[in-house]
Amino acid sequence: MKKVKLSILAVFLLGLASCNNQDDSAIVTGADQTGSYLPLLEGKNVAMIINQTSRIGNQLSLDSLHSLGINLVKVFGPEHGFRGGNVYDSVDSKTGVPIISLYRTKHKPTAEDLADVDVMIFDMQDVGTRFYTYLATLHYVMEACAENDVELIVFDRPNPNDSYVDGPVLEEEFRSFVGLDPVPILHGLTLGEYAHMLNGEGWLENNLQCKLKVIEMLNYEHGKVYELPIAPSPNLNTQQSVLLYPSLCWFEGTIISQGRGTDPLIAFSVLGSPELEGKYSFFFDVVNPTWIFSEFDTVPVRHYGLDLREYDTDIFKKTGRLNLSWLTELYNAYPDKDKFFRKNSKGKYNFDRLAGNSKLRNQIIAGKTEKEIQDSWEPALSDYKKIREKYLLY
Repeated sequence: MKKVKLSILAVFLLGLASCNNQDDSAIVTGADQTGSYLPLLEGKNVAMIINQTSRIGNQLSLDSLHSLGINLVKVFGPEHGFRGGNVYDSVDSKTGVPIISLYRTKHKPTAEDLADVDVMIFDMQDVGTRFYTYLATLHYVMEACAENDVELIVFDRPNPNDSYVDGPVLEEEFRSFVGLDPVPILHGLTLGEYAHMLNGEGWLENNLQCKLKVIEMLNYEHGKVYELPIAPSPNLNTQQSVLLYPSLCWFEGTIISQGRGTDPLIAFSVLGSPELEGKYSFFFDVVNPTWIFSEFDTVPVRHYGLDLREYDTDIFKKTGRLNLSWLTELYNAYPDKDKFFRKNSKGKYNFDRLAGNSKLRNQIIAGKTEKEIQDSWEPALSDYKKIREKYLLY
């Protein structure tokens, strides 16, 4: 086993460098709290679940820890891959560390994967929504660590959408990789807080308890504005798209495009369909619509609909509510309503998986008002908010 090339001075200097050029009120992530966790890694076989957002200062956390001689035995890659690319098992060309995908063929590390691991580090930038798959990855990693007596260390990072908690709470029969736990669409927690909730509420399989340590942030509080320094995934490439995402992702279960395949990429800041020509003046061209969720040819297709690139996202914080009006408006505008909500190959509605129930789809079809729909989320939403309070770290 390699000897860790660090000392108290080295730990101090690395932590100092990672916080350089920050004022006293700037958020300092868990990854940048190097003095809190480097001693815990000495003499251990360490694995990491990370992606391109996993940084210590300006350097990928894998590269930083590797340069210090931490014995990194493997990396697990989530959806969208490691270093923002490959989503298959491979070997990292820079460090030589093996990479195991937790997206394509499996979502959970196996006992074999963890046989040579003492400590797992979870370090990724989340966006605070139930259907963003890093939440499910955390759930499965915690289960695997608990089953195989591996300690999990979470480097906590801000939640850019935690200024409000809203949405229908997931119903058991709609559990999937885009929603495993009984939480609303906006859960209002950091991943460190969420990990404590998974343990505390007994939501892991067979009420397992993961040996967990969260490296907390400095100068963070819920609702504090945080501009993501690195895009968490390819289609969330602006702060506007990150803040609109909670109210737009369920459109992936409909015929409406969210701007995927546009050039320049404006995903999750526009909504439209070719069938809405004449009903909306705004349009955008989808260059490769067959890339995802489309029936169209590979030639550019003009879509008509809503331009949300200048939408005032402060409204979400002021109202504390998701926007349902775009969903009801586009459903009412779409000419062939039987095709609005898509079915998958098994005949199930993908929209229901994203919503966490079948009620929302049926409420839209029935013409229910926003208030009627929001009222139907109670009392489950208020009950969840009480649970959330127990796990707040900031």
